[in-house]
Amino acid sequence: MTAFVLAGSNFAAHGQQGERAELDVFARVLLLVAGGLLLWRKRYPVAVVFGTAAAVMVYLGAGYPYGPVLFTVALACFSAIVAGHRWAAWAAMGMLWAGHVLVAHWLYRWLPPSGDSALSWGEEIVVATWVVAIVAVSELFRVRREQWIRERAERAEAARRRADEERLRIARELHDVLAHSISVINVQAGVGLALLDTDPEQARSALTTIKAKSKEALGEVRQVLGTLRAPGDAPRAPAPGLDRLPELVAQAASAGLTVDVEGEPPRLAPGTDLAAFRIVQEALTNVVRHSGSRHARVHLAHDARVLRLRVDDDGPATGAEAGGSGNGLAGMRERAAALGGTIEAGTRPDGGFRVLAELPMTASAGP
Repeated sequence: MTAFVLAGSNFAAHGQQGERAELDVFARVLLLVAGGLLLWRKRYPVAVVFGTAAAVMVYLGAGYPYGPVLFTVALACFSAIVAGHRWAAWAAMGMLWAGHVLVAHWLYRWLPPSGDSALSWGEEIVVATWVVAIVAVSELFRVRREQWIRERAERAEAARRRADEERLRIARELHDVLAHSISVINVQAGVGLALLDTDPEQARSALTTIKAKSKEALGEVRQVLGTLRAPGDAPRAPAPGLDRLPELVAQAASAGLTVDVEGEPPRLAPGTDLAAFRIVQEALTNVVRHSGSRHARVHLAHDARVLRLRVDDDGPATGAEAGGSGNGLAGMRERAAALGGTIEAGTRPDGGFRVLAELPMTASAGP
């Protein structure tokens, strides 16, 4: 910028020869100052905009030619406004314009070049328009820059929110898959150890159940982890739903829990169907882990708007953790809340435990 100002001012001096004062050493020092100050425009924008405005005002007041020196104060004003120092930039540009009016219409009698006349008001309007245009362009860029920054921050926040939601979804899915399967495996392993010497056939049956359940759990875990490796691909196996309720009953029976099912599952959208299945699965897993009762009841009811799931056991609670993480009820509530539903869980007056879920019904995808 400094080289451009020095070279351009020489051409301007030739074009305005006889009208403005000749460039001398002092003029070139002012040009160097006005251009050199721009090196600090990002670190000290306020000082630079006032410094360049003052240097340009002295340059024009000394009668030197109009020219590229005006670009230095324009760039300083632009940097100050973009940096957020709007009032300082406006004040500096107002000071420059007011000083130019003072010199061009009053002080010109005592300032070089000799014999100079007052500037016409038409030319003064051009100068004022130039000042306003610089401020307007700078303000427009500032507004656009702030909008870009805001949009980028919103995109980053949306990406973080999506990542958090996906992480929670995967955590819930892994918890529900592993908690139920490992609970059954834990019970069957205890049965196998207890009967290994006295009833080898029953122990063999327990080991067979452990093998089948671990294979099933491994397949479901692979399906969940597959979404991490290839998030754009469709899952290779359909998500589980209430149509697999008989499997849950059979698995609970292999863990020593008798489950009675009342009501027929309705046709549901895949997301609602999966949430309902996982809620029943987690509720039965909690009965296996934490209840002294070996009997549970699953009740299904629905109308045009709401699906109601109720899982009861007769208790009492055993206090056994069986390696649980304590996130089961929280996961059920998150699943229900994501669909606009609710979960109520707590002890019954007779000492048992009840999980009651209400999920909004959605239209089935097909007949």
